[in-house]
Amino acid sequence: MATGRLYGGRAGEERQAARRAALIEAGLDLLGAADGEPTLTVRGVCKRAGLASRYFYESFADRDELTGAVYDHAVQRIAESTLAAVMGAQPGDDRAIVRACVENIVREIGDDPRLGRMLFSVSQANPQLAKRRLESSRMFAGLVTAQAENIYSIAHTPRLDLAAHYVVGGLAQVMTAWLDGTVPLDAGDVVDECAELLLTMSAQLRQDPES
Repeated sequence: MATGRLYGGRAGEERQAARRAALIEAGLDLLGAADGEPTLTVRGVCKRAGLASRYFYESFADRDELTGAVYDHAVQRIAESTLAAVMGAQPGDDRAIVRACVENIVREIGDDPRLGRMLFSVSQANPQLAKRRLESSRMFAGLVTAQAENIYSIAHTPRLDLAAHYVVGGLAQVMTAWLDGTVPLDAGDVVDECAELLLTMSAQLRQDPES
């Protein structure tokens, strides 16, 4: 049951949640722009969201907390949709599973380049983003390891961990180069090439008795 006074049919908690979402979206606009800002300002993000500055502090203690929330929002979008794509692929079909994973990531970033710039291309000068980037890289590597163990029945070893970090770092660099035009391929070609590389690596791991 909703609490708080109703204005226009919306409870206070709903209005606050909507303002918080608007601030996160505004932060993604600013940090994920082609010439993204390395550091958000309260005034700048509130202007972008169309909100008075006083509303900022009902959801965030400071701009660093908002920056972290924006980054976490981008990670969550990519992680949840990619996991759903993998789970929806044909069970036991290695190619379908790998392709579903890569295709979803490329589509998400192609449809909303802000996500890719936020996760991969933003300047490392911002310590908040650098910390979040390290944490998310480890998280994604952990997901890769878990999927490899589950799908391919590969034992969890340091070699598998190394391969998982290699996959995550390599794919991140590919996405960065694709977004900035260094790799002038269309989305379909990026998916094809990355999927083949990952399939080759997974086949090698499965054949390697030390893995």
